[in-house]
Amino acid sequence: MRDTGRLAGIMIAQHPFRLFLNPNPGTPGVVVLPESGFRRAAAEISAWPGYAVTPLRALDAIARQAGLAAVHYKDEGGRFGLGSFKALGGAYAVARLLVSGLARRGVAQSASVADLMAGRHAGAAADVTVTCATDGNHGRSVAWGAQRCGARCVIFVHEAVSPGRREAIAAYGAEIRVVPGNYDDAVRVAAETAEREGWFVVSDTSYPGYTEVPRDVMQGYRLMAEEAMAALPAPPTHIFIQGGVGGVAAAVSAQARARYGEAVPRLVVVEPEQAACLLASAEAGRPSTVTGDLHTLMAGLACGEPSLLAWQELERAAFAFMAVPDAAAVDGMRLLARQSPPVVAGESAVAGLAGLLLAVADPAARDALGLSADSRVLLFGTEGATDPALYTELVGTPPG
Repeated sequence: MRDTGRLAGIMIAQHPFRLFLNPNPGTPGVVVLPESGFRRAAAEISAWPGYAVTPLRALDAIARQAGLAAVHYKDEGGRFGLGSFKALGGAYAVARLLVSGLARRGVAQSASVADLMAGRHAGAAADVTVTCATDGNHGRSVAWGAQRCGARCVIFVHEAVSPGRREAIAAYGAEIRVVPGNYDDAVRVAAETAEREGWFVVSDTSYPGYTEVPRDVMQGYRLMAEEAMAALPAPPTHIFIQGGVGGVAAAVSAQARARYGEAVPRLVVVEPEQAACLLASAEAGRPSTVTGDLHTLMAGLACGEPSLLAWQELERAAFAFMAVPDAAAVDGMRLLARQSPPVVAGESAVAGLAGLLLAVADPAARDALGLSADSRVLLFGTEGATDPALYTELVGTPPG
């Protein structure tokens, strides 16, 4: 579809986009994220030093211009000082892995995460190496979690990950290894190296035979969704959420279903046009891989293969899938920077906003998604300016 409506000129420029309606939303399926796992994650993470609920910002001017009742934006830029929601997932999974690993080795049968953070099992923890592939934010979370628990950490990045993001990960004590190719190539190299070296993979994507750690990651993400939904003045009618491998979208979906039951909002998953593996999977009716260099400014979403667990949730729970160009994301960043007060959002934070604004300005898309003057939309700003130099280059002003 092409954005041709009058609202585009007010808020963001006209850009082509793709929209695919899920033919089978609401179909019963497997329980991907059990409630007991979420309760455990929420209790653990909320007890960590530095935990605070991140802001839910009302974008009233944007709602008025878009002809919607309300637009709310969950701003994850300040999460644990790491700049993104991924602080909730990777670090939690590292902690869970270390606690269970030390128990299996007979080192500490009843150790807690607090014990590890206090250095009570420093020698044993230092013998453990955790690893993952990353576009930036997940690796930072894993490195932070490993540093806090006393484990060694090796992070694999692909060539397109910016120097600023590599440096931010290394600041938490991780060794950085650069892999030729794209994110999916880095995932494979990380898994192969871990198998050879006896390391532990803490990935935010899942595949056959590897689901438990990514499940912990996703359970951590659900806390962001619960915070947002608890703070809303009224239940949302729509949620626009970033894609990537699908982990955060699936976590938000699971929490929305748990909280709202049959009145679940319409979930729209938004991806970069160059890396829309979830949209491709929806079109094919099965998990599908997008090949190529996956180059996109939305670096955290540059993923060509959907996560198995995420797809099991989204194939039946997502209402629609969208693919948007990088230019729309840059427009979204600039639009948020012009709000009063300004909202600082990284490139991967604004896919949902870009999708919403393109959809409301296109009569066919607006009608297909059921967006009206009564619609209340929830967005997730999944990162702040995690690469300040790039943010300044794209927006024209430094992050405040």
